[in-house]
Amino acid sequence: MSNEIMTPEQTSFDWKKYMFLSIGLILFIIVYYSPPWPDAIDPLGKHFPLSREAKGAIAVFLLAGTWWVFEVVPIGVTSITIGVLQALFLIRPAKVAFKDFMDPSVLFIFASIVIGMVFTKTGLTKRLAYKMLTVVGERTSMIYLGCFLVTGVLTHIMAHTAVAATIYPLLLAVYALYGEGNKPTKFGKGLFIGMAYVAGAGSIVTLLGAARGAVALGFFKDIVGKDITFFELSFYMFPVGWLMIFLLWGFFMIVCKPEKKVIPGLREKASQLASEQGPITSREIVAAVIIFACILVMSLRSFVPALQVIDKTAIILISTILFFIVGILDIDDLEEIPWNIILLFAGAMSIGFCLWETEAAKWMAVNWLVLFQESSGFIFIMGMAFFVMLMTNFIMNVAAIAISLPVALVIAPYLGVAPEVILFSSLVVAGMPFLLLVGAAPNAIAYDSKQFTTGEFFLYGIPASILLLIVTGLAVAVIWPIMGMPVSVPVIGN
Repeated sequence: MSNEIMTPEQTSFDWKKYMFLSIGLILFIIVYYSPPWPDAIDPLGKHFPLSREAKGAIAVFLLAGTWWVFEVVPIGVTSITIGVLQALFLIRPAKVAFKDFMDPSVLFIFASIVIGMVFTKTGLTKRLAYKMLTVVGERTSMIYLGCFLVTGVLTHIMAHTAVAATIYPLLLAVYALYGEGNKPTKFGKGLFIGMAYVAGAGSIVTLLGAARGAVALGFFKDIVGKDITFFELSFYMFPVGWLMIFLLWGFFMIVCKPEKKVIPGLREKASQLASEQGPITSREIVAAVIIFACILVMSLRSFVPALQVIDKTAIILISTILFFIVGILDIDDLEEIPWNIILLFAGAMSIGFCLWETEAAKWMAVNWLVLFQESSGFIFIMGMAFFVMLMTNFIMNVAAIAISLPVALVIAPYLGVAPEVILFSSLVVAGMPFLLLVGAAPNAIAYDSKQFTTGEFFLYGIPASILLLIVTGLAVAVIWPIMGMPVSVPVIGN
């Protein structure tokens, strides 16, 4: 007979885990097996039926959202569940559902994470971190601000995913000097969650920060017949993006106020560590050349027609291949990739395409937006912005805009709302999914720091999202009209 004694950890029952696990399953079963739901009807009388597959997509969507927020299983496992449920319940064929797990966007995130690993392995991260700390000094409030400013500026010239992957190891180096080891602290939460939020805020300012801008402008031209130029977008987005960056700094100084106001001797320590690194090595130079060459080519895609036909994922993956060819990385590094994060985004792509292809997302958009067809123009704009903000936490932000714009642009003229303000307000909120890790790659990259849980991220995201809606409303009502953006048009029928 065994004499082993069971520890409390082995005998305790995690009721909270199984409660939310069950809630996710119950939501799935109720929605999937419920009777057919009524059609959505747009203002022109067009019907949008909800098929069995579309209802199944909503069921998977609810289960995944519950499991992701409460982290009842590893977030990557929830993503696998998304593909399995689509195949088992014939929502989409397995070949289609699992094919999304290797979508180019997922591989782009993989390549971005590899770039972050290279910064760390070569020592470039510490070199940059120590240099920044000698500039911003010992006050934790200024360290917050310095990290946020660097993140925001970089998102103007490169994809926010690549920026997050680049800044992440720098933040690890900064946090190592905080003196709390690897344990979670308020300063750690603010540093990493703040980086993710600011990466989104900065990415709305130019077309280089994310793909959503270029796709949305092309979509807008097809519907409205108007061109929005690179510089016109930046002109209107710059004050909004930077207002959000500085407000987020203030936000995290309140909700994640650092335990220490200063880190005594930090400037001297950073200078000492920087001098101990010695001169920059050839290995660092090679890594930097590869990284910035890829960034330059990706940035030039917006201006050079010949490069536009080349997918940005193929360009950034060249850097991954070159890192192994020149010997900067080896097989052991490949095994250090955080596959939980990669799987998280793979599942997010799968559920996003599932909602899109089954037209479940369109059904939800029409049902939501027609609620505002009798309201004032301002309320209608904010209602649309709220919908896009919520949806972009679950599905691709491009898809969230694509399902909302057609319906919104049909209703807008009857309320005296100009199409431009519809486009710009949706782009603002689509760039800042503050609630769920799957909303944007920087969110997931920040999560790898282990400074916060998915539940904590969600809770911080609620007031941050309210702040985002307030800033969007301010832009619509005050900032953009002052800058000359057309916000209103003559009401149709008057």
